[in-house]
Amino acid sequence: MKHLFLSAMVVGLLTTGAAVAEDHQIQMLNRGTDGPMVFEPAYLQVAPGDTVTFLPTNPSHNAETIPGMLPDGAAAFTGAMNQPVTATFDQAGVYGIRCAPHYAAGMVALIEVGDGTSVNGAAAAAIRHPGLARRRMGVLVTESENN
Repeated sequence: MKHLFLSAMVVGLLTTGAAVAEDHQIQMLNRGTDGPMVFEPAYLQVAPGDTVTFLPTNPSHNAETIPGMLPDGAAAFTGAMNQPVTATFDQAGVYGIRCAPHYAAGMVALIEVGDGTSVNGAAAAAIRHPGLARRRMGVLVTESENN
């Protein structure tokens, strides 16, 4: 009986490791596959508890949340210029991300946590963005609705 109990505990411990949070990476680039001033990837779907590290691959970038584009109760963040920033996404929802100096140039990203569009997708889609960010964020919101 002891061996059966110990075996069950070992199996339980081994299968819990599969649920460990992942760390995803997004590069901040002067030029990427979608043109100038981009996050790559610009859309990312993650599980609750996952982290995302924003890497300043090129200089003069930061990553920060866009006001109004995160679920209620989620913590906003602002990364320093030219520094990597890691954020943990615990709450389901969609999170809009921008590079402050290049926001109007369209440097935006969208992170969907779990089934985020059902949580705050409509509110996030209603946020107005300057310049090229309006078009790029529209494409990202559509992509999240289709996933």
